[in-house]
Amino acid sequence: MKISTNSKKDVYTHAAIIILLLLVLFFGFFFLYLPWSTNHGEAITVPNLKGLSMEEAEDLLDDRNLEYEVTDSTFTAGLKPLTVLSQYPLENSKVKQGRKIYLTINTETAPMIKLPKLTEMSVRSAEQQLLVSGLLKPDLEYQDDIRENEVLEVKYEGKKMEAGTLIAKGSKVTLVIGNGTGDVELDVPCVEGKNFDEAQIIIKGSGLQIGTIIYDPTSTEPAGTVFRQNPACGDGNKIHSGEMVDLWVAGEQPN
Repeated sequence: MKISTNSKKDVYTHAAIIILLLLVLFFGFFFLYLPWSTNHGEAITVPNLKGLSMEEAEDLLDDRNLEYEVTDSTFTAGLKPLTVLSQYPLENSKVKQGRKIYLTINTETAPMIKLPKLTEMSVRSAEQQLLVSGLLKPDLEYQDDIRENEVLEVKYEGKKMEAGTLIAKGSKVTLVIGNGTGDVELDVPCVEGKNFDEAQIIIKGSGLQIGTIIYDPTSTEPAGTVFRQNPACGDGNKIHSGEMVDLWVAGEQPN
């Protein structure tokens, strides 16, 4: 059976139409749909989030159609809780819409640390110890004492603090410093007949130091009682601020 010329024309026409449609679909997919669906050629600049609160960071990312995830938290003194500490990708990076930005934030609660020993050292050394421990630069309070620029005691919220006491990281303490005015004369406090612990409080409260402590198990006084001191009190005896008072205590020396 022979095919007419008109029939061949129809076949070629149909074939051309099919090829044309395939080309349109091919180029439309790769040059129109695919770039549109993947935001080809479009990039979003990652903003700087460090130092912002979580609310501020979230608003900024929402404006740029970016997501976020908190992947870690740590504590940094001086910064408010839930402040952004670091981010990835970094600021000014180019990313696609919907990209997730990973954040490290400041914790809500400061960890507790042990207060380091700060007494009997210079102000500068004590400040360095505080900074290394994660505490803020301290306030300074000067006191009449011959030990100029030496830390005499540490206070926190008005109360005396001993080394080893737990304190929130990032706190600020007050260092009590000697001002070198040891020429100030004081009456020698009388501690004879008092319990050793009470005698210490009286001597230190007078701006003096505990000197040599001598225990005497042969004393007839109750154990732990101060039965002698040097310098002696009374008769107008004077002592300079910051100087030492030696004590003789009844009983055996504690282990």
